[in-house]
Amino acid sequence: MTDVELEKYYRSFEEMFRSDGWKNLMQDFKGSAEQVNSVEACKDDKDLNFRKGQLVVMANMLNLESQIETAKQQAQEDDSEE
Repeated sequence: MTDVELEKYYRSFEEMFRSDGWKNLMQDFKGSAEQVNSVEACKDDKDLNFRKGQLVVMANMLNLESQIETAKQQAQEDDSEE
């Protein structure tokens, strides 16, 4: 990606993170993660593995903002080193 494309990429994420919809989605994921993260509610090993997959997806979404910020900082550091 060019620098312009990369800046546009990061800016689009930042706009999304500031939206009410994103904040609502994150609140929903936090609430759902607490419910899904219950071993007691598992019926069998397939259900446990399904819940594990759900938690992985939720964790990725909940951590997306910090992952994007880290990637942006790394790109800026790489640019300043060149």
